[in-house]
Amino acid sequence: MSKINGFIKRRNFLKLVGVGSTAVATTMGTKSLLFPEAAVAQEGSDSQQEPHPVSPDEALQRLIDGNKRFVEGKPINPNQSRDRLLETSAAQFPYAAILGCSDSRVPTEVVFDRGVGDLFVVRVAGNVASEAAIGSLEFSSAVLSSQLILVLGHQKCGAVLAAIDNQPLVGRLGVFVEEIKPAIEEARSESGDIEENSIIANIQYQVQELNERSTLLSGLVQEGKLKIVGGIYNLSSGKVTLLND
Repeated sequence: MSKINGFIKRRNFLKLVGVGSTAVATTMGTKSLLFPEAAVAQEGSDSQQEPHPVSPDEALQRLIDGNKRFVEGKPINPNQSRDRLLETSAAQFPYAAILGCSDSRVPTEVVFDRGVGDLFVVRVAGNVASEAAIGSLEFSSAVLSSQLILVLGHQKCGAVLAAIDNQPLVGRLGVFVEEIKPAIEEARSESGDIEENSIIANIQYQVQELNERSTLLSGLVQEGKLKIVGGIYNLSSGKVTLLND
């Protein structure tokens, strides 16, 4: 199987069996959505090379530095020009992926002061590591060579509050809430504020889920090609605080 810098090349990814290819196809729709026309045209040649990937630690530091600029009101708004659009129209090589909540108050590229093509963002209520989310992150890490996955939760998360409340929910609301409840049970055994403890516990639980439910991601972690971390966003200050393992 062909690889670039130790990562699976795009045209081979969907040939994998049992490691998330079905989830990726379901999440993204069709192969034409997975591979924009310009990128597909280049896939026939092994001469296409991605930029040398940064290390997981450097990827994390870029996020930390960008968030610091955002908090201090000194953003530089990188990679947001017309030239950047043209540059990334042929291919994308995001150095980090974010599994974040869908909450409108947490605009990912804004809070990390990043631009087009920098981050591969998966957003779902409660930053839940659902099957579709895992498949998308496998695509980002194994195919696009993202070096980091940050599970980003936030204060006053409605999905976590619904899991704490533990009441019947209409429609499909209960689907993702059920995937948060194991973390709530863990938080109930701790002293302190149940809401704060639950939000932190849910972030840590989803990090654990990514490691345990994806052999592809865990393999990259073991090889030192990927780091999976958790962080919590403060709605008032805009600061992202990393959580200890």
